[in-house]
Amino acid sequence: MRSTLKERYGKEIEPQLADTEVVTGNDTGGMAWCPTLFWSAKGANFTIVKVGPKRYRAFFYYHPEHQLGTGIDSYDEIGDCVISVLQVEADHIRKQKISTDQNPAQTDGSPDKPDTSPLFWGD
Repeated sequence: MRSTLKERYGKEIEPQLADTEVVTGNDTGGMAWCPTLFWSAKGANFTIVKVGPKRYRAFFYYHPEHQLGTGIDSYDEIGDCVISVLQVEADHIRKQKISTDQNPAQTDGSPDKPDTSPLFWGD
């Protein structure tokens, strides 16, 4: 994972360990605390949540209210999960840039454009 992050960003990125409360997806719709890897880079925040034995979910966001996933419920290999979330985030940035380039009249205050400002503690 660290080598993949270094290759992507050109520098060492140290993931942090955390716990995240997630919907377990079982019939009761219960919540559970799951071990999580978290890192921030280039204004985006990433989480890889271990939701079971050899089951990982990936998310990224620029602001907590606007989280994006990979479209895949879970991965059985953490490496595949990391590569997928990095690719989906890169595709998202590319689409945002193309959209902005094609519609230059759109300003940063537009309600149709998601908030991509970096997340700071206390926000």
